[in-house]
Amino acid sequence: MSSPDERAAHGRRARKRAPRSSHGPWIPSADRVDPVVVLERQGADRLAELLPIRYGRMAASPFAFLRGAAAVMAGDLATGAHTDLTVQLCGDAHLLNFGLFASPERALLFDLNDFDETCPGPFEWDVKRLAASVAVAARDNGHSDKQAHQAARAGTTAYRTTMRRLAALGELAVWYERIDAHDLLPLVRSARHRARAEHTLAQATRRTSLHALAKLTETTPDGRRRIVHDPPLLEPAGVSDAAAIRKMFGDYRSTLAEERRRLLDRYRFVDAARKVVGVGSVGTRCFIVLLAGRDTDDPLFLQIKEATRSVVEEYVPQAGAPLHPGHRVVSGQRLMQAAGDIFLGWMTGPQGRAFYWRQLRDMKGSADVAGMPPDELLAYARLCGTALARAHARSGDRIAIAAYLGGADTFDRAVASFALRYADQTARDHTALRRAVADGVLTANPGL
Repeated sequence: MSSPDERAAHGRRARKRAPRSSHGPWIPSADRVDPVVVLERQGADRLAELLPIRYGRMAASPFAFLRGAAAVMAGDLATGAHTDLTVQLCGDAHLLNFGLFASPERALLFDLNDFDETCPGPFEWDVKRLAASVAVAARDNGHSDKQAHQAARAGTTAYRTTMRRLAALGELAVWYERIDAHDLLPLVRSARHRARAEHTLAQATRRTSLHALAKLTETTPDGRRRIVHDPPLLEPAGVSDAAAIRKMFGDYRSTLAEERRRLLDRYRFVDAARKVVGVGSVGTRCFIVLLAGRDTDDPLFLQIKEATRSVVEEYVPQAGAPLHPGHRVVSGQRLMQAAGDIFLGWMTGPQGRAFYWRQLRDMKGSADVAGMPPDELLAYARLCGTALARAHARSGDRIAIAAYLGGADTFDRAVASFALRYADQTARDHTALRRAVADGVLTANPGL
């Protein structure tokens, strides 16, 4: 292992490869792939009947488009010079992929909460996607470009200053670092912001499997519990899918630690259904499974989600054979999150498709970004930048990254400028999607 001074020198040398100011410009390459074509390629291996829901959701606004267009932005980020300072990327670090969840000790934490695209790569790709999402969200909310720039810069500054703080800590101190949601309340100054924060925390605390039981199930005339039918968003799994899920269960179980397998064995299978989730994920195969423990009022909901190749993978060199996609998601989440879901696991399903399993609801919650006033969005961007730095510090060379970033705000200003320019690009791409829908190239089903 190199000394801290050698690691810091390595980080400073990266400025020659990618000067901090170089992160500011955004000029699309002459051979940039049409974003609609990128989305169509992604859809080729997805459930065709669900794609109109995906396009309908993405067409709703530029921010909704950005959420679903991780593949588009990954291709764009790969065209520029990069630092080669590698971390475990989230791969899709937009504002709504941060949120609340319960640790195994039942503490409510704030952290990244989506890892479908996780993959090793240059740390700045996550930072730039976060900053761009801040700028796009600000514009969607009617904020001025000055306010959008300030919020994007605040998130980037929080990332830089947090990384520099963590660079001075020992290894275990960094590993145990976490953001306890309840510790955030004293930092909220205004009564309005505090009320919204308290409401979000209260909602998350109630979002458990028992809460989902009331919302997602019904009792049949013969007294059995089953998942409600709400097509096309929630539909019964069918005989073949249910049989496949039961068969997959054993393989998934084997990826859990022994004590967690023991716990899982105390539950029995009740029902399964196909569920549409998110924006970018729509069309991938996703199911929820209802299990019962001591009795029917002791439920456990698990989500089974298809894992495909990360949108980042084709742009970064692979060290050896790529991981099983489900294993990639699980190992990336375990590496980046301060505390992990005890039921997180992976396996291979029918036709060789990869899946990962996790709890559907475990005190999960997210901020309502739509409609956030400028000062609140700025504060939330800071929080997300802090959480992202903590996640990156667990896998990357935090000393080298901190040295690259430096004590001045050069990087912050550059990334904030990029964020506004990429917000312009996102607006153009969103218009292209809506035009493709209007011209009949794509079919969209809005409002679902």
